[in-house]
Amino acid sequence: MATTKPATRPENPRFSSGPCAKIPTFTLDKLSDAALGRSHRAAVGKDKLKAAIEETRAILGVPADYKIGIVPASDTGAVEMAMWSMLGARPATMIAWESFGAGWVTDVVKQLKIEAEVKTADYGQIVDFDEVDFNTDVVFTWNGTTSGVRLPNGDKIPADREGLTICDATSAAFAQDLPWDKLDVTTFSWQKVMGGEAAHGMLILSPRAVERLETYTPAWPLPKIFRMTKGGKLIEGIFKGETINTPSMLAVEDYLVALEWGKSIGGLPKLMARADTNAKVLWDFCDRNDWIANLAEDPATRSNTSVCLKFTDDRIKDGAAFAKAVAKKLEAYNAAYDVGAYRDAPAGLRIWCGATVEASDVEALTLWLKWAFEACLQEQTEAA
Repeated sequence: MATTKPATRPENPRFSSGPCAKIPTFTLDKLSDAALGRSHRAAVGKDKLKAAIEETRAILGVPADYKIGIVPASDTGAVEMAMWSMLGARPATMIAWESFGAGWVTDVVKQLKIEAEVKTADYGQIVDFDEVDFNTDVVFTWNGTTSGVRLPNGDKIPADREGLTICDATSAAFAQDLPWDKLDVTTFSWQKVMGGEAAHGMLILSPRAVERLETYTPAWPLPKIFRMTKGGKLIEGIFKGETINTPSMLAVEDYLVALEWGKSIGGLPKLMARADTNAKVLWDFCDRNDWIANLAEDPATRSNTSVCLKFTDDRIKDGAAFAKAVAKKLEAYNAAYDVGAYRDAPAGLRIWCGATVEASDVEALTLWLKWAFEACLQEQTEAA
Protein backbone atom coordinates (compact mmCIF):
# COMPACT_ATOMS: atom_id res chain seq x y z
CA MET A 1 0.00 0.00 0.00
CA ALA A 2 1.25 3.46 -0.85
CA THR A 3 2.45 5.63 1.99
CA THR A 4 0.36 8.54 3.19
CA LYS A 5 0.65 11.67 1.09
CA PRO A 6 3.29 14.02 2.49
CA ALA A 7 1.97 16.91 4.56
CA THR A 8 4.23 19.52 2.97
CA ARG A 9 4.53 20.43 -0.70
CA PRO A 10 7.34 22.38 -2.35
CA GLU A 11 6.59 26.09 -1.99
CA ASN A 12 7.55 26.43 -5.63
CA PRO A 13 6.78 23.24 -7.58
CA ARG A 14 8.32 24.59 -10.80
CA PHE A 15 11.07 22.15 -11.76
CA SER A 16 10.88 22.61 -15.53
CA SER A 17 14.19 22.42 -17.42
CA GLY A 18 13.26 25.45 -19.51
CA PRO A 19 11.88 27.95 -19.06
CA CYS A 20 13.14 27.37 -15.52
CA ALA A 21 12.00 28.67 -12.15
CA LYS A 22 12.24 32.43 -11.67
CA ILE A 23 14.62 33.82 -9.05
CA PRO A 24 13.33 33.24 -5.50
CA THR A 25 12.68 36.97 -4.96
CA PHE A 26 10.82 37.49 -8.23
CA THR A 27 7.72 39.66 -8.42
CA LEU A 28 6.30 41.42 -11.45
CA ASP A 29 6.83 44.84 -9.92
CA LYS A 30 10.58 44.26 -10.12
CA LEU A 31 10.20 44.83 -13.87
CA SER A 32 8.66 48.29 -13.45
CA ASP A 33 11.79 50.01 -14.76
CA ALA A 34 11.62 48.18 -18.11
CA ALA A 35 12.02 50.44 -21.14
CA LEU A 36 8.61 49.55 -22.50
CA GLY A 37 7.35 51.45 -25.51
CA ARG A 38 10.88 52.71 -26.19
CA SER A 39 13.15 51.86 -29.07
CA HIS A 40 15.92 49.45 -28.24
CA ARG A 41 18.12 51.83 -30.23
CA ALA A 42 17.28 54.77 -27.99
CA ALA A 43 19.83 55.61 -25.31
CA VAL A 44 17.79 53.96 -22.57
CA GLY A 45 17.44 50.76 -24.58
CA LYS A 46 21.09 50.57 -25.57
CA ASP A 47 22.18 51.26 -22.00
CA LYS A 48 20.11 48.36 -20.69
CA LEU A 49 21.33 45.98 -23.38
CA LYS A 50 24.92 46.98 -22.73
CA ALA A 51 24.37 46.50 -18.99
CA ALA A 52 23.06 42.98 -19.64
CA ILE A 53 26.25 42.21 -21.54
CA GLU A 54 28.63 43.69 -18.99
CA GLU A 55 26.87 42.16 -15.97
CA THR A 56 27.04 38.79 -17.73
CA ARG A 57 30.76 39.31 -18.22
CA ALA A 58 31.28 40.28 -14.60
CA ILE A 59 29.40 37.36 -13.04
CA LEU A 60 30.71 34.68 -15.41
CA GLY A 61 34.26 36.02 -15.38
CA VAL A 62 34.43 36.27 -19.17
CA PRO A 63 37.83 37.65 -20.27
CA ALA A 64 37.91 41.29 -21.31
CA ASP A 65 39.02 40.45 -24.86
CA TYR A 66 36.06 38.11 -25.46
CA LYS A 67 33.00 39.51 -27.23
CA ILE A 68 29.50 39.02 -25.78
CA GLY A 69 26.40 39.54 -27.89
CA ILE A 70 22.66 39.26 -27.39
CA VAL A 71 21.21 37.36 -30.34
CA PRO A 72 17.79 36.15 -31.52
CA ALA A 73 16.18 32.71 -31.17
CA SER A 74 17.50 31.70 -27.76
CA ASP A 75 20.44 29.31 -27.40
CA THR A 76 19.45 27.58 -30.64
CA GLY A 77 19.86 30.81 -32.57
CA ALA A 78 23.26 31.44 -31.00
CA VAL A 79 24.54 27.95 -31.85
CA GLU A 80 23.22 28.16 -35.40
CA MET A 81 24.83 31.59 -35.90
CA ALA A 82 28.18 30.17 -34.90
CA MET A 83 27.95 27.02 -37.00
CA TRP A 84 26.66 28.71 -40.15
CA SER A 85 29.19 31.55 -39.89
CA MET A 86 32.36 29.71 -38.86
CA LEU A 87 32.24 26.05 -39.86
CA GLY A 88 33.61 24.88 -43.19
CA ALA A 89 37.06 26.46 -42.95
CA ARG A 90 38.50 23.11 -41.81
CA PRO A 91 37.13 19.64 -41.02
CA ALA A 92 34.77 19.42 -38.08
CA THR A 93 34.10 16.98 -35.26
CA MET A 94 30.54 16.80 -33.98
CA ILE A 95 30.04 15.40 -30.48
CA ALA A 96 26.67 14.33 -29.11
CA TRP A 97 25.44 12.37 -26.11
CA GLU A 98 21.85 13.64 -26.03
CA SER A 99 19.16 15.10 -28.28
CA PHE A 100 20.29 18.71 -28.66
CA GLY A 101 23.83 17.70 -29.52
CA ALA A 102 22.34 15.27 -32.01
CA GLY A 103 20.43 18.17 -33.51
CA TRP A 104 23.64 20.09 -34.16
CA VAL A 105 25.02 16.99 -35.87
CA THR A 106 22.03 16.90 -38.20
CA ASP A 107 22.37 20.58 -39.10
CA VAL A 108 26.07 20.33 -39.88
CA VAL A 109 26.07 17.01 -41.73
CA LYS A 110 22.74 17.19 -43.57
CA GLN A 111 22.12 20.92 -43.98
CA LEU A 112 25.57 22.49 -44.24
CA LYS A 113 27.05 19.25 -45.64
CA ILE A 114 30.38 19.87 -43.95
CA GLU A 115 33.05 17.19 -43.76
CA ALA A 116 32.66 16.05 -40.18
CA GLU A 117 33.54 13.15 -37.93
CA VAL A 118 30.60 12.32 -35.70
CA LYS A 119 31.20 10.94 -32.21
CA THR A 120 28.22 9.89 -30.11
CA ALA A 121 27.46 8.21 -26.81
CA ASP A 122 24.26 6.72 -25.48
CA TYR A 123 22.09 8.51 -22.95
CA GLY A 124 23.76 8.29 -19.55
CA GLN A 125 27.23 8.14 -21.06
CA ILE A 126 29.62 10.70 -22.53
CA VAL A 127 32.02 10.74 -25.47
CA ASP A 128 35.68 10.09 -24.65
CA PHE A 129 37.34 13.47 -25.26
CA ASP A 130 40.75 11.77 -25.41
CA GLU A 131 39.70 10.55 -28.85
CA VAL A 132 38.70 13.98 -30.18
CA ASP A 133 40.94 15.75 -32.70
CA PHE A 134 40.98 19.39 -31.59
CA ASN A 135 42.81 20.41 -34.73
CA THR A 136 39.35 20.17 -36.25
CA ASP A 137 36.50 22.50 -35.30
CA VAL A 138 34.69 20.75 -32.44
CA VAL A 139 31.01 21.29 -31.62
CA PHE A 140 29.59 19.93 -28.35
CA THR A 141 27.20 20.61 -25.50
CA TRP A 142 28.79 21.17 -22.09
CA ASN A 143 25.75 19.93 -20.18
CA GLY A 144 23.37 17.55 -21.93
CA THR A 145 20.04 18.97 -20.81
CA THR A 146 18.05 15.92 -21.90
CA SER A 147 20.45 13.31 -20.51
CA GLY A 148 21.71 14.94 -17.33
CA VAL A 149 25.30 14.19 -18.39
CA ARG A 150 27.89 16.95 -18.39
CA LEU A 151 31.53 17.43 -19.23
CA PRO A 152 33.25 17.39 -15.81
CA ASN A 153 35.94 19.89 -16.86
CA GLY A 154 37.86 21.16 -19.86
CA ASP A 155 41.12 19.37 -19.10
CA LYS A 156 40.97 17.30 -22.29
CA ILE A 157 40.75 20.40 -24.50
CA PRO A 158 44.30 21.44 -25.48
CA ALA A 159 45.39 25.06 -25.20
CA ASP A 160 47.35 24.79 -28.46
CA ARG A 161 44.42 23.48 -30.54
CA GLU A 162 44.21 24.59 -34.15
CA GLY A 163 40.46 24.27 -34.50
CA LEU A 164 37.70 26.20 -32.80
CA THR A 165 35.64 24.83 -29.93
CA ILE A 166 31.95 25.68 -30.24
CA CYS A 167 30.21 24.95 -26.95
CA ASP A 168 26.48 24.91 -26.28
CA ALA A 169 26.54 25.78 -22.57
CA THR A 170 22.90 26.68 -22.10
CA SER A 171 22.28 24.47 -19.04
CA ALA A 172 25.77 25.05 -17.67
CA ALA A 173 26.37 28.81 -17.66
CA PHE A 174 25.96 30.27 -14.14
CA ALA A 175 25.91 26.79 -12.55
CA GLN A 176 29.13 25.13 -13.74
CA ASP A 177 32.71 26.35 -14.04
CA LEU A 178 33.39 27.09 -17.71
CA PRO A 179 37.10 27.31 -18.66
CA TRP A 180 37.08 30.30 -21.01
CA ASP A 181 40.56 29.63 -22.34
CA LYS A 182 39.28 26.30 -23.69
CA LEU A 183 36.14 27.71 -25.32
CA ASP A 184 36.12 29.78 -28.51
CA VAL A 185 32.37 30.06 -28.95
CA THR A 186 30.03 29.70 -25.97
CA THR A 187 26.26 29.99 -26.12
CA PHE A 188 23.40 29.97 -23.63
CA SER A 189 19.92 31.36 -23.08
CA TRP A 190 18.45 33.43 -20.28
CA GLN A 191 15.71 30.90 -19.60
CA LYS A 192 17.92 28.31 -17.94
CA VAL A 193 20.03 28.84 -14.81
CA MET A 194 19.00 32.48 -14.30
CA GLY A 195 15.31 31.77 -14.81
CA GLY A 196 14.93 34.49 -17.43
CA GLU A 197 12.40 34.66 -20.21
CA ALA A 198 12.87 32.70 -23.43
CA ALA A 199 13.68 33.80 -27.02
CA HIS A 200 17.00 35.56 -26.38
CA GLY A 201 20.40 33.93 -26.73
CA MET A 202 23.91 34.86 -25.67
CA LEU A 203 26.92 34.41 -27.93
CA ILE A 204 30.43 34.68 -26.47
CA LEU A 205 33.39 34.79 -28.86
CA SER A 206 37.09 34.37 -28.14
CA PRO A 207 39.66 36.35 -30.16
CA ARG A 208 40.26 33.16 -32.19
CA ALA A 209 36.57 33.01 -33.08
CA VAL A 210 36.60 36.67 -34.12
CA GLU A 211 39.64 35.99 -36.30
CA ARG A 212 37.76 33.15 -38.01
CA LEU A 213 34.80 35.44 -38.72
CA GLU A 214 37.05 38.12 -40.21
CA THR A 215 39.16 35.79 -42.36
CA TYR A 216 36.66 33.19 -43.58
CA THR A 217 33.62 33.51 -45.81
CA PRO A 218 31.30 30.47 -45.92
CA ALA A 219 30.36 29.02 -49.29
CA TRP A 220 26.65 29.33 -48.49
CA PRO A 221 24.50 32.45 -48.13
CA LEU A 222 23.86 33.70 -44.60
CA PRO A 223 20.47 34.98 -43.42
CA LYS A 224 20.55 38.51 -42.05
CA ILE A 225 20.16 37.40 -38.45
CA PHE A 226 23.33 35.26 -38.76
CA ARG A 227 25.60 37.97 -40.19
CA MET A 228 28.26 39.18 -37.76
CA THR A 229 30.69 40.80 -40.17
CA LYS A 230 30.59 43.52 -42.78
CA GLY A 231 33.37 44.13 -45.25
CA GLY A 232 35.50 41.49 -43.56
CA LYS A 233 35.27 43.13 -40.13
CA LEU A 234 33.30 42.18 -37.06
CA ILE A 235 30.17 44.28 -36.56
CA GLU A 236 31.23 45.56 -33.15
CA GLY A 237 27.85 47.06 -32.35
CA ILE A 238 26.31 43.60 -31.91
CA PHE A 239 28.60 43.12 -28.93
CA LYS A 240 27.78 46.49 -27.39
CA GLY A 241 24.02 46.06 -27.26
CA GLU A 242 23.10 46.98 -30.83
CA THR A 243 21.18 43.79 -31.49
CA ILE A 244 20.61 42.34 -34.95
CA ASN A 245 16.85 42.27 -34.47
CA THR A 246 14.45 43.84 -31.99
CA PRO A 247 14.71 42.37 -28.47
CA SER A 248 12.01 42.38 -25.84
CA MET A 249 12.89 45.12 -23.41
CA LEU A 250 10.66 43.43 -20.84
CA ALA A 251 12.73 40.25 -21.15
CA VAL A 252 15.92 42.33 -20.97
CA GLU A 253 14.72 43.90 -17.71
CA ASP A 254 13.89 40.46 -16.35
CA TYR A 255 17.40 39.25 -17.14
CA LEU A 256 18.92 42.34 -15.51
CA VAL A 257 16.88 41.66 -12.35
CA ALA A 258 18.09 38.05 -12.33
CA LEU A 259 21.70 39.14 -12.78
CA GLU A 260 21.36 41.60 -9.91
CA TRP A 261 19.99 38.82 -7.72
CA GLY A 262 22.89 36.58 -8.71
CA LYS A 263 25.37 39.28 -7.83
CA SER A 264 23.62 40.03 -4.52
CA ILE A 265 23.87 36.45 -3.24
CA GLY A 266 27.59 36.15 -3.97
CA GLY A 267 28.00 35.81 -7.71
CA LEU A 268 29.13 32.74 -9.61
CA PRO A 269 30.54 30.76 -6.64
CA LYS A 270 27.22 31.01 -4.80
CA LEU A 271 25.16 30.25 -7.93
CA MET A 272 27.20 27.10 -8.54
CA ALA A 273 26.98 26.11 -4.88
CA ARG A 274 23.19 26.44 -4.88
CA ALA A 275 22.91 24.15 -7.91
CA ASP A 276 25.33 21.66 -6.33
CA THR A 277 23.30 21.62 -3.11
CA ASN A 278 20.02 21.13 -4.97
CA ALA A 279 21.36 18.30 -7.11
CA LYS A 280 22.95 16.55 -4.14
CA VAL A 281 19.51 16.26 -2.52
CA LEU A 282 18.43 14.10 -5.46
CA TRP A 283 21.72 12.21 -5.67
CA ASP A 284 21.47 11.30 -1.98
CA PHE A 285 17.83 10.34 -2.45
CA CYS A 286 18.84 7.90 -5.20
CA ASP A 287 21.55 6.46 -2.95
CA ARG A 288 18.93 5.75 -0.27
CA ASN A 289 16.40 4.12 -2.61
CA ASP A 290 17.16 1.15 -4.85
CA TRP A 291 14.17 1.76 -7.14
CA ILE A 292 15.51 4.97 -8.69
CA ALA A 293 18.89 6.00 -10.07
CA ASN A 294 20.71 8.81 -11.83
CA LEU A 295 20.73 8.34 -15.59
CA ALA A 296 24.35 9.53 -15.67
CA GLU A 297 26.47 6.40 -15.22
CA ASP A 298 29.68 8.11 -14.08
CA PRO A 299 29.22 10.29 -10.96
CA ALA A 300 31.83 12.73 -12.32
CA THR A 301 29.53 13.52 -15.24
CA ARG A 302 26.29 14.02 -13.28
CA SER A 303 24.62 17.32 -14.07
CA ASN A 304 23.89 19.67 -11.20
CA THR A 305 21.13 21.41 -13.19
CA SER A 306 19.11 19.03 -15.37
CA VAL A 307 19.11 15.96 -13.13
CA CYS A 308 17.75 12.98 -15.07
CA LEU A 309 16.47 9.95 -13.17
CA LYS A 310 15.41 6.45 -14.19
CA PHE A 311 13.22 3.92 -12.41
CA THR A 312 14.99 0.62 -11.76
CA ASP A 313 12.36 -1.47 -9.96
CA ASP A 314 11.83 -4.86 -11.62
CA ARG A 315 8.12 -4.76 -10.78
CA ILE A 316 7.51 -1.96 -13.29
CA LYS A 317 5.81 -3.42 -16.38
CA ASP A 318 5.94 -0.51 -18.84
CA GLY A 319 8.74 1.94 -18.06
CA ALA A 320 7.53 4.78 -20.26
CA ALA A 321 3.92 4.57 -19.09
CA PHE A 322 4.99 4.30 -15.46
CA ALA A 323 7.28 7.35 -15.64
CA LYS A 324 4.52 9.40 -17.27
CA ALA A 325 2.08 8.30 -14.58
CA VAL A 326 4.47 9.42 -11.83
CA ALA A 327 5.05 12.81 -13.48
CA LYS A 328 1.31 13.26 -14.01
CA LYS A 329 0.55 12.42 -10.39
CA LEU A 330 3.18 14.85 -9.10
CA GLU A 331 1.62 17.61 -11.19
CA ALA A 332 -1.93 16.71 -10.20
CA TYR A 333 -1.02 17.22 -6.55
CA ASN A 334 0.94 20.43 -7.24
CA ALA A 335 4.14 18.79 -6.04
CA ALA A 336 6.15 19.18 -9.25
CA TYR A 337 5.41 20.59 -12.68
CA ASP A 338 7.00 19.53 -15.99
CA VAL A 339 9.34 16.82 -14.67
CA GLY A 340 8.79 14.17 -17.32
CA ALA A 341 11.84 13.03 -19.29
CA TYR A 342 12.46 14.73 -22.63
CA ARG A 343 10.58 13.04 -25.47
CA ASP A 344 13.75 11.62 -27.08
CA ALA A 345 15.32 10.51 -23.80
CA PRO A 346 14.91 7.19 -21.95
CA ALA A 347 11.81 6.90 -19.78
CA GLY A 348 12.15 8.62 -16.44
CA LEU A 349 12.10 12.05 -14.85
CA ARG A 350 14.06 15.24 -15.41
CA ILE A 351 14.19 17.60 -12.44
CA TRP A 352 15.73 21.06 -12.73
CA CYS A 353 18.07 21.90 -9.87
CA GLY A 354 19.59 25.16 -11.09
CA ALA A 355 20.45 28.12 -8.89
CA THR A 356 16.94 29.61 -8.80
CA VAL A 357 15.54 26.49 -7.14
CA GLU A 358 15.47 26.21 -3.35
CA ALA A 359 16.97 23.10 -1.71
CA SER A 360 14.03 22.92 0.68
CA ASP A 361 11.71 22.50 -2.30
CA VAL A 362 13.84 19.67 -3.69
CA GLU A 363 13.75 18.01 -0.26
CA ALA A 364 9.96 18.28 -0.18
CA LEU A 365 9.76 16.92 -3.72
CA THR A 366 11.65 13.75 -2.75
CA LEU A 367 8.88 12.90 -0.27
CA TRP A 368 6.27 13.27 -2.97
CA LEU A 369 8.39 11.35 -5.43
CA LYS A 370 8.52 8.37 -3.08
CA TRP A 371 4.77 8.59 -2.51
CA ALA A 372 3.99 8.90 -6.25
CA PHE A 373 6.23 5.93 -7.04
CA GLU A 374 4.46 3.71 -4.50
CA ALA A 375 1.01 4.94 -5.52
CA CYS A 376 1.66 4.26 -9.21
CA LEU A 377 3.10 0.84 -8.40
CA GLN A 378 -0.01 0.00 -6.44
CA GLU A 379 -2.26 1.21 -9.29
CA GLN A 380 -0.29 -0.95 -11.71
CA THR A 381 -0.84 -3.99 -9.47
CA GLU A 382 -4.57 -3.33 -9.13
CA ALA A 383 -4.94 -2.92 -12.90
CA ALA A 384 -3.21 -6.23 -13.62
